[in-house]
Amino acid sequence: MDYMKTKGRIFDIQRFSIHDGKGIRTIVFLKGCVLRCRWCCNPESQEYDIQTMTVQGKEKVIGEDTTVEAVMEIVEKDRPYYRRSGGGLTLSGGESLCQPDFAGALLKAAKERGMNTAMESMGCAPYEVIEGILPYLDQYLMDIKHTDPGKHKEFTGRTNELMLENAGKIADSGMTDLVIRVPVIPGFNDRADEIEAIAKFAAGLNGVKKMHLLPYHRLGQDKYDGLGREYLMKDVLPPTNEYMQMLQASAVRVSGLDCQIGG
Repeated sequence: MDYMKTKGRIFDIQRFSIHDGKGIRTIVFLKGCVLRCRWCCNPESQEYDIQTMTVQGKEKVIGEDTTVEAVMEIVEKDRPYYRRSGGGLTLSGGESLCQPDFAGALLKAAKERGMNTAMESMGCAPYEVIEGILPYLDQYLMDIKHTDPGKHKEFTGRTNELMLENAGKIADSGMTDLVIRVPVIPGFNDRADEIEAIAKFAAGLNGVKKMHLLPYHRLGQDKYDGLGREYLMKDVLPPTNEYMQMLQASAVRVSGLDCQIGG
């Protein structure tokens, strides 16, 4: 059980979540990310370094070094809720794959305890890293933000070829529950043709049946102030429900996928 001593760095654990996987979840947020998305609602996740952020006028340390064993003690507290709801552990971030040994050990620990496992990830890592985690993963919630590499780089800092390639490999691996999730960001990917392109790509992946459209929101704006950073999207308004429904209908029409708003 040496893997239980594996160390990693997190910045939050959220219990009793009904998002990011089936049933009632405990979400462990890992620190560190390879992208710098303009709209990121967890800017404190981007740097792996431990930081100080001003929250409601008080300084708060963001980032904690811990072990798989310590995290699982918290996750175990909600086992009765997982059993009743089909829930379990979800890894989020940041990008969980930036800490592959820690992420893999957490998922392994959860699986060995009979818990459902999920990971919210962009797949932005060498496929060998992902391949080592897949045996312990029940559901892969994979962000696909755009099909155009140039526009992807403009808004996130990196092109998307590796992520799209990995999506195909994950789908071909026998992963039975790969869900494509799209953050719908005004000015970036919110045109119908852009969403349709992602939907067609998703429908072409082996076994993929579901797609989630996640409407842009500004709930993380105060965090930028707390970190002393400028929020570059302060003038951008979230899409209306009616507009999201139009995009949803467009995605379904071109792909036949089970497409939902939120997730």
